[in-house]
Amino acid sequence: MRQDEAEVIGVQALGWIAAKDDLLDVFMGSSGVGLDMMRENAQDPEFLASVLDFLCLDDAWVTEFCESHDLPTDRPMRARQALPGGQQVHWT
Repeated sequence: MRQDEAEVIGVQALGWIAAKDDLLDVFMGSSGVGLDMMRENAQDPEFLASVLDFLCLDDAWVTEFCESHDLPTDRPMRARQALPGGQQVHWT
């Protein structure tokens, strides 16, 4: 997946999280960001990577997000891997 495609999925995930008041509160509490910071960083690939990291913490969130955007359930993780810090580490 190309980074620009991954960024689109990250923005979609951010919007999905923001539309769910209970989940938005959890995201803001765990990340320490407020609404202003979310708006300011909505196009930052590193911030979008953190959004996808959060989303991928719970399989139910991934499933619900993917169903609402008609995406395969592996797409958020693939998008995360295409953003900064998402490359697999090879220890050998």
